Amino acid sequence: MLMTLIRTLALALLLLSAAAQAEDLVQVYRDALRYDAQFAAARHALDAGRERLPQGEALLLPNIGLSASANYGDATVRFRQSEPAIAASTPDSINRNPSNWGATISLTQPIFRKDNWLRRDQSEFQVRQSEATYEQARQDLILRSAQAYFDVLAAQATLTVVRAQKVATAEQLAQAKRNFEVGTATITDTHEAQARYDLIVAQEIQAQNDLENRQRALQQITGKEYAALRDLRPDVKLAPPNPNNMQDWVDLAEKQSYPVLIQQAVTEIASLEAKRGEAGHYPTLDAVASLQNQNQRNPVSLSQVGSETNQATIGLQLALPLYQGGAISSRERETAALYMSSKEQLENARRASALAARQAFLAVNSGIAGVRALEQALVSSKSALESNKLGYEVGVRINIDVLNAQQQVFSTQRDLALARYNTINSQLRLKSSAGSLAENDLEDVNRALMP
Repeated sequence: MLMTLIRTLALALLLLSAAAQAEDLVQVYRDALRYDAQFAAARHALDAGRERLPQGEALLLPNIGLSASANYGDATVRFRQSEPAIAASTPDSINRNPSNWGATISLTQPIFRKDNWLRRDQSEFQVRQSEATYEQARQDLILRSAQAYFDVLAAQATLTVVRAQKVATAEQLAQAKRNFEVGTATITDTHEAQARYDLIVAQEIQAQNDLENRQRALQQITGKEYAALRDLRPDVKLAPPNPNNMQDWVDLAEKQSYPVLIQQAVTEIASLEAKRGEAGHYPTLDAVASLQNQNQRNPVSLSQVGSETNQATIGLQLALPLYQGGAISSRERETAALYMSSKEQLENARRASALAARQAFLAVNSGIAGVRALEQALVSSKSALESNKLGYEVGVRINIDVLNAQQQVFSTQRDLALARYNTINSQLRLKSSAGSLAENDLEDVNRALMP
């Protein structure tokens, strides 16, 4: 009696310790936020994409440059003298070391450059594209975290069912052997129970391996191994979509899903690119100014002396492309065709988002209906099992009938758990298709987990 009490207390402490260490879905997602390399890459891509805007604005601002140069030389000037009197008083050669140095500051302020204005407008849509891509990566991380989380729970449920079947089958096998020994059952019952037991042992090995794979997949996202994960409450009730109208979700998906928003930005960029192709025919006008200082010392020519020159200039520069071999016209046709291609891709993105919303909406409603059916099936399966056990005791049922009824109960329990997990994932995918999936939705799921 004392040993039984000790074992009970030890088991209770073990369960409490596991419950204290069990992680919930929100914590797993936050671990993934810090660890997942795919999401980290999206975050850095967003930082890079936001730099497009200052780069575009820089095209409208003045450009200031500084250039400088310095030169030093060594020159020898030799004289040809024909008069002896001159030769006596004049050296044969003179060594010179000419040098010059200077600096120029130049300024160019674009006044009319159609291409620069269009590129600046493009930079705004490039930032929008980067932000939408980042938000899509964030939603994808939520979905991947939830999928990996419930995949582990599903694998655990399968393993639990298989082990429960193993225990029940072992009990039936032992009972079949006892009944055969006392002559109340045939050897066939024993062989059937033994075959069922051996099959379940093989299934247990497979289920254990599947659980290990699911745990490694979750670890790849979060970088952690979890001792336990909080499961759904047995009495959890799954709510239908809100609003519970498919067309409402389709309309939202066509307008605000992130694949559509990304492609909208791409299409706007392509439209501006087509206008840039047309702008190749336009003139450009710039205001230019420069300030130059030039110094020259010890020139080679004997007739020159050192000098210092300061020069300031200001003016306008006009450039008009006249003919470039047809390249501008070809570029104009190319960008127009790319714009039409982008418009078709936008339409395809809308259709794909609408299809994803319809599929997720149907999956949620059919999943909820399936959960209700399986809940009722579980009640019926348990009643059938009790009836078969009673019939076996009074001799109107054989051992295989009890084993089949037990397997039906265990399989229904597993199918019910999987149906709940899949329905929750479908609910998250439905909100993702409409571009409204957020961490708050994971907190809603958390409230459905066991405390």
